[in-house]
Amino acid sequence: MGLKDVEIKNEYRSLIDKVAQEFYIPLLQHAISYKRAVGFFSSSILVEISKGISALVKNGGSIQLVASPYLSDDDIEAIRTGYALRDSIIKSSVLRQLKDPKTPFEKERLNMLANLIADGILDIKIAFTEDESKMGMYHEKMGIISDGMGNKVAFSGSMNESANALNANYETIDVFCSWKSEHENERVKAKENAFTAIWNNSEPNIRIIEFPELKQEIIERYKNAPPNFNIDKEEFESLLIGKDKKKTKRLGAVIPESVTLHDYQKEAIEAWALNGFRGIFDMATGTGKTFTGLGAVARLCEETDNHLAVVIVCPYQHLVEQWVEDIELFGMKPIIGYSASNQKDWKARLENAIRDQKLKVRNREFFCFVCTNATFSSPYVQSQIAKIRGDALLMVDEAHNFGAENLSRLLSDKFNYRLALSATIDRHNDAEGTQRIRDYFGQKCIEYTLERAIEENKLTRYKYYPVICTLNEAELQRYNELTYEIGKCIINDKRGKKRLNEKGKILALARARLIAGAEDKITKLEEKIKPYINSNRILVYCGATKILQSGQDSTEIDDDDIRQIDVVTDLLGNKLNMKVSQFTSKEDIAERAILKREFSEGNTLQVLIAIKCLDEGVNIPKISTAFILASTTNPKEYIQRRGRVLRLAEGKEFAEIYDFITLPYGLDDVYSLTESQLKKTMSLVRNELSRAEEFARLAMNMIEAQNVLDGIKEAYVINDNIITFEEEFEYDGC
Repeated sequence: MGLKDVEIKNEYRSLIDKVAQEFYIPLLQHAISYKRAVGFFSSSILVEISKGISALVKNGGSIQLVASPYLSDDDIEAIRTGYALRDSIIKSSVLRQLKDPKTPFEKERLNMLANLIADGILDIKIAFTEDESKMGMYHEKMGIISDGMGNKVAFSGSMNESANALNANYETIDVFCSWKSEHENERVKAKENAFTAIWNNSEPNIRIIEFPELKQEIIERYKNAPPNFNIDKEEFESLLIGKDKKKTKRLGAVIPESVTLHDYQKEAIEAWALNGFRGIFDMATGTGKTFTGLGAVARLCEETDNHLAVVIVCPYQHLVEQWVEDIELFGMKPIIGYSASNQKDWKARLENAIRDQKLKVRNREFFCFVCTNATFSSPYVQSQIAKIRGDALLMVDEAHNFGAENLSRLLSDKFNYRLALSATIDRHNDAEGTQRIRDYFGQKCIEYTLERAIEENKLTRYKYYPVICTLNEAELQRYNELTYEIGKCIINDKRGKKRLNEKGKILALARARLIAGAEDKITKLEEKIKPYINSNRILVYCGATKILQSGQDSTEIDDDDIRQIDVVTDLLGNKLNMKVSQFTSKEDIAERAILKREFSEGNTLQVLIAIKCLDEGVNIPKISTAFILASTTNPKEYIQRRGRVLRLAEGKEFAEIYDFITLPYGLDDVYSLTESQLKKTMSLVRNELSRAEEFARLAMNMIEAQNVLDGIKEAYVINDNIITFEEEFEYDGC
């Protein structure tokens, strides 16, 4: 038998496929050669590449591994000081990545590899990129597996061979087989030729370092017994035994042994249970809202003996994928429903699950369906929900969205159990929408504030620096024009309250974007970021807006105007020569995973320049410094953004937030304004101050930050008795 006899897919995704069991092990059983280039070298890479190679060794095969050194900032700086130090620094950095095994299986796998190195079966080389101006890490990730009949499989993609990549991150590999088509055969040849050139140190700009000390260190550190070539069978059978034990029970949620809930999470779950399994978890971003929710599902599974339908809804596709990881951690196998789901048959799965629950098919009376708001709203899903018979739980993440009239209409009585999760459950300037949420889900079972989270070390402390920016002449003229037009769009609603009509709302949005894209923010950003030019883990948060350049007239911003994110990218990446990348909706899940990893590592990427990511639930705990160019008057949004910057991370003592505050006039110019001019600008100033004072309130440097804000209040004569232009009517403006 050979590689042709193995069923091989064109693509493997780490959160969907069991990559080791379904790809590496079956192929390597028929192989005599395994050539692998990975990202960074580490002992965890050695552990992962060992999976499946026992059979290859029995076939008389060989293994060649190329990896890159993991260089710290100090390493890179030391190399810059003198070429002669390069090799020794690289060698030291590689040896640092040899860690002690964490489990008995890891110990046996490292022992086996050490034996293979000693016997000349496994060879390792360290590669890096180098040209006349600089050196860097060799990042290509690919492999070639060959059998004794000339058949070859090449694969490449975003997946690192590390425990984290194979088991946690969402990453993919693409696969090509030499026998399937001429096109695939050419791809296989290209990969093998590239690997051979690198291995032989003949690839342009890629250098191989001779490093016999590495192999000797692996042998001395890990070789302690004859190799156990049954390790794959023993490890994976132990996992299967554990799964078989679970199969004797129903397929509900269970809190895993690796998760220990905090007392406040347990108290929230019990309060929810006492309230008839209905309620709201109002918890600051970063305090374990997801685990608390899944712990609640586990508690309800106990109560119902797993006779339960669970529907979990969240706003965005990438949030669904984040939920899937945690849902699976809690022992459930979710049906994943959204337009681009990799479960192409999710609709059939959902129909079957609802039917099985209705018919009370043994061991199938539990199911979990996770989807986006859009999928939940679709006629198809709503028609399926109508067919549910029996106990059902609706759990909604970012539940404040369901206060909107179009979503609140979908809150069905089919769900006798209900749970709303949100960091900010109250909707800004929408008391009716907030009440709709409370009426359906019930009372708060916990209110865990950001202030409490910081005090109890669930979020990191932070320093807050308000940065004053002012509108240029063209922006100010356009601001005044929009303000005048907004004033003509005030109407009385049925309750006799003043509000903006639809045209007024559009004008208000245009004005908000004008403020978000103030040109002075770019000038101030350059000034404030220069001290961080050699730092990393920096986020610059931009608005979905364009910049009205100085000297332009005050007409509507058009397609020729430059997006703020592009101006920032040019400033930091080209002018300041920082290592930057944009992080927007254009990047898919796999690309985001790569960017997040490189950002966290801090070597190849210093700055993420983002739009919307802090609103969409993206978790990047390593952010240490944030420059927020575009903010909002909505407390829900700016509180969430701050919470995401404050997530705990190793080595992160505190965070820094630079908040760019837009004023219509500089502080020295306010004194020359007429009372009418002052009144028309006051709403902008007070809106900016409302957010800034909330940020300053909990900051480590509260007094320093508040002094800046007091200067604004003094110049603009801010007091609680002034009724501003927009405060005369009900309006959610900029």
